[in-house]
Amino acid sequence: MIIIGSDHGGLNLKTALISYLKRRNIEVTDAGTNGDASVDYPDFGRNVAETVAAGRAELGILICGTGIGMSITANKIPGIRAALVTDVFMARMAKEHNNANVLVLGGRVLDEQKACDLVGAWLESTFEAGRHQGRLDKITALEQKYSR
Repeated sequence: MIIIGSDHGGLNLKTALISYLKRRNIEVTDAGTNGDASVDYPDFGRNVAETVAAGRAELGILICGTGIGMSITANKIPGIRAALVTDVFMARMAKEHNNANVLVLGGRVLDEQKACDLVGAWLESTFEAGRHQGRLDKITALEQKYSR
């Protein structure tokens, strides 16, 4: 299951991605927002990231205006590897090399087709492990060292 959340700047793209995921027969949970009123992206980023970190969703997708705020927020949650991507190569590498469990997109940066292409590339990619696992282990060690 994928959990997806956005702020007001990512609402339209989130709606399009939910339809895209459902057409692919992927179970998706909408974590909000569901209106165009201004909201605080950290609230939605935290919810999605905590849900993935707790194992209640396999993957997460976050969308705000640029994706930057959601990316910063999600990466504060231990166990989250959130990747802000803008092209298909980045989306593939996010999974293949970094095993990103949260994909972050910019709702004011990407059109619907491009966003669907990025999500598709990410979902169709597989973590390569090998030398990349050692690098992720170093990230986890940093996370543990600086977590309070």
